[in-house]
Order: sequence, then structure tokens, then C-alpha cells
Amino acid sequence: MATSTRPRTWHRALTFWRRSIQARVVVSTVVLSAVVVCGVGWLLLQQTQRGLLDHRVDNVLTEVNTVVADTNRQLEGSLSASTTANDQRTQVVNGLIARGASRGFTVVSPQALGSTAEFDQGAIYTEGLEVDKSVPVSLRQHFGEVADTAWTYTRISQVGHASVPGIVVGTQIKLPADADYYTLYFLFPLTEQQETLGLVTRALVTAALLLLALVAGITWLVTRQVVTPVRMARRVAERLAAGQLQERVRVSGEDDLARLATSFNQMASNLQRQIRQLEELSRVQQQFVSDVSHELRTPLTTVRMAGDVLHDARRSFDPVTARAAELLQTELDRFETLLVDLLEISRFDAGAAVLELDEVNLTDVARRVVDQTQVLAQQRFTHVVVDAPDEPCLAEADVRRVERIVRNLVTNAIDHAQGDSGVSRDVVVHVAADEHSAAIAVRDYGVGLRPGESAMVFNRFWRADPARARTSGGTGLGLSISLEDTHLHGGWLQAWGRIGEGAQFRLTLPRRAGAPLRQSPLPLVPVDAREAVG
Repeated sequence: MATSTRPRTWHRALTFWRRSIQARVVVSTVVLSAVVVCGVGWLLLQQTQRGLLDHRVDNVLTEVNTVVADTNRQLEGSLSASTTANDQRTQVVNGLIARGASRGFTVVSPQALGSTAEFDQGAIYTEGLEVDKSVPVSLRQHFGEVADTAWTYTRISQVGHASVPGIVVGTQIKLPADADYYTLYFLFPLTEQQETLGLVTRALVTAALLLLALVAGITWLVTRQVVTPVRMARRVAERLAAGQLQERVRVSGEDDLARLATSFNQMASNLQRQIRQLEELSRVQQQFVSDVSHELRTPLTTVRMAGDVLHDARRSFDPVTARAAELLQTELDRFETLLVDLLEISRFDAGAAVLELDEVNLTDVARRVVDQTQVLAQQRFTHVVVDAPDEPCLAEADVRRVERIVRNLVTNAIDHAQGDSGVSRDVVVHVAADEHSAAIAVRDYGVGLRPGESAMVFNRFWRADPARARTSGGTGLGLSISLEDTHLHGGWLQAWGRIGEGAQFRLTLPRRAGAPLRQSPLPLVPVDAREAVG
């Protein structure tokens, strides 16, 4: 359950990040501010640490010099009291240890000069101090012979306590008893400086967090003043796109955003006025087409009756009059078809077209259409074949409309099956289906389509070649009606074509009415096309 919730959470977070300008601006500002604050804080801490350590080193060296000077004066005044070098060394070191206990430092005095390994058994040092861990070997090596005062950083270890950072200063004194030099190590802890640095660090971190919170709040407030009007304009634009043309952006103030809102409202008003004009014009046009189509049916019926009489009696006429009667009959058939198509287009425009759904086998539809167009194909010396699987290709559809779509595609393919060489090739009707969709593709090898014409071929009364005659008696509305029928089913009607390679029209329908289409079981580009092979 947790693994399934996490991807949804990430998806919602990413969606919010992509869609929210305010969130991106706030986060970007806070991140950049954090980088700057961290950089400045690090520099301040480095400067503070260096200053504290430098000041502590100066104080330590001053104190060591004072202690050594006092020790030398003590040795000069106690020559008669100390008879041996060991007694003088013991007296001096014990005094320094006692002094260090009150001054906050510890003392180490090895027995031999320059002990660079472990301290010898005769070393004298402050009780509890782990001298081998506290005095670095490098400093011991420095005092392997007579040398000047030197210091270094170290960690002071005491028995039963954690080690603490510190400074160790090494120096040498000369005992009057044997006129030899003895090394003294003074260890000063940096506990106070460490606490001060920690306090400064906590103060800087607290100040940085407060500063970042303040920057985030200020950025959020500033971006809110800009983003809120933009969001309001977006919501109004979405409602306008949904058809609520009366929506307007609320205007407050006289700044640039207010002027933008005013311009947006003016644009919306102009669009509303123009859309209403277009709707009125479209309504008038639709009404005109519908009225004309209906009104023409009565005189067409009368003319049809007279034409049928003349056509039936044409054998008794002279050849010219008989030919005129035949032409009249042909044009009356075309005129009647045009009226039917205009009525169908007017129903689509008025939104009055409805589906009568049923389980349709597209293979049977394709075969019926091929049988119906066989005479036309023979006239064009074209053979139409069906390429379909053995199992049924079923879809919930209006069989009358689907059959009309396929018939328009097949007759259109027959019209254009003859190429530039004048030789007609077969028209192939492919049928296929998958789990979610079913499709019919009509492939011809005629003149083809130029680039860009695949989108224009479904326009009303459009012809690829205006000089080309409609041999099948088409009205120029067949593909437009087919596209409307396809949209009514929630399907796709697409075209592909190349000059010299022919064309292919593909109809894709969902297997279940109302289901969304994601892919087609047939490719739009034919498998035998050069671009598909390449």
C-alpha cells in the first residue's frame, strides 16, 4: 500500500511543481538564498575561528613566556637551596603544575632532553594527563636538541575524560645544578574557544533559518501579488474556452496587471461579439441550407417524374433528344444525391444527428460495399479486394453510417485509382481489430496526395485536382459527411498520400461505444510505402 501511495504522491508533487509559478519562484529564491547564507556563514565562522585561535595563541605564548621568566628568576635565587639537578627540576615542575592548576593548563617535563618516543619513567606531569596522546611526536622531535620555543595544536587526553582540543607549547630551561637544558611542555585547552565557536555557530544557524523563512515569506507575498491576477485570468480564460462568454476578469487598481486585465476583458468582449455574429451567421446558413434542401425536394420530385417519363420514352426520340434525356436522368440522380447530402450536413450542423448502435462486423460491411461498387470499379478497370482476418472484427456502431463511410472511401479510391500513366491498379480494403478498436483502411495506388492535402481532403467540396471530373457522380460532400459520421462515433478518420504512390484512408472505431481511442490496429502509412520500408 505504501509503495502504491508513494508514486501518486510524487506525481501530485511534480504536477504541482510544474503548474505553480509561485512555488517555483519561492523555492528557487529560498535555495539561492540558502546557498548565499551558507557561503557567508561559512566565511564568518572561519574568520571567527581564526580570530579566536589567534587571540588564544597570543595569550598562551605570552603566559608561557611569563612563566618561563619567573622560573628562570626562581632558579637564579635558589642555587644554594637546590643541590642537585633532579631536585631543582622536581621543584620547578611541581611549582609549574601547581600554578597550572589555578591557571588552567597542564605541564609535562620528560627526564631526558629530546625524548621523541614514549616519555621515560622519570617524566613529571600533571596527574591524570595521558602525555603520550597529548604531546604530538612532531613537537617532541623538534626538541630533540636545544631549540627555541615552539607550539602546535593538539588534543589533550585525560584519564576517564574525552579528549579536548588544545594548544601545546614546548620550551626549554637551563638548570644551574648541571648547566643542562630540560624541555617543558605546557598544554592549554581550547574548551572556552570551542564553546564560543559553538555559540556563534548556533546563533548563525538560527539567524540563517529565520532569514530564510523571512525571505520565503516575502517572496511568497510578492509573487502572490503577481500570480493571483494571472490565476484569475487563467480561470476566466478556461471558462471562456468552455463557452461561458460572459465571464470577465475583475479589475482593481491602475497598475500593469490592472491594465492587462482591462485589455483581456476588451479582448473577451470582442471575441464574444464576433462569436455571436458567427453563430448567428452559421445559424442562418444552416437554416438556409435546410430550407433550400427541403423546398427543392417538391420541384425535384416533379422534375424527376417528368424525367423518368422522358427517359423511358427515349428510344422513340431522335438521337440528340435521346441523349439529352439520358443526361437529364444522370444529372437528376446527382442532384437528388446532392440534396440528400445537404440535408445530412444540415443535421450535423444543427447537432440533430444521432446513432443507432448495434454490433457491427466491419468485415461484412467491407464486403457489402465492394459488391455495391463492383460496377463502378469495372467501368474504371479497377479490381477492389478485401484483406480481412477470418475472425469477425466487431464494433458497436451505426451500421448505416459506417457503411456510408466505407462506401465514400471506396468510391473515392476508385475515382483516383488511375495513376498518371493511365493504368488502374487494384484498390485494397484492409480490415483489422484489436482488444480496444477496429479499423478499415482503403488503399489505392493512384495519383496520391501532395504534402498538406491529407488535412484538406475532408473539407467540403474540396478537390485535389479541380480539373478532374467526378466519374462516380459524387457531390464533393462525401468525405465531409464521413468525417462527421466518424466523429459521431468517437473515432478517427485519417488520410495519407504521396504523389506517385497513391493514398490510404483509415477509419478507426472503438470496440465499445464511448470508449477512448489510443491506437489503431492498422498503420496509417501503408507497409508498402517507401517511407515505411525505409
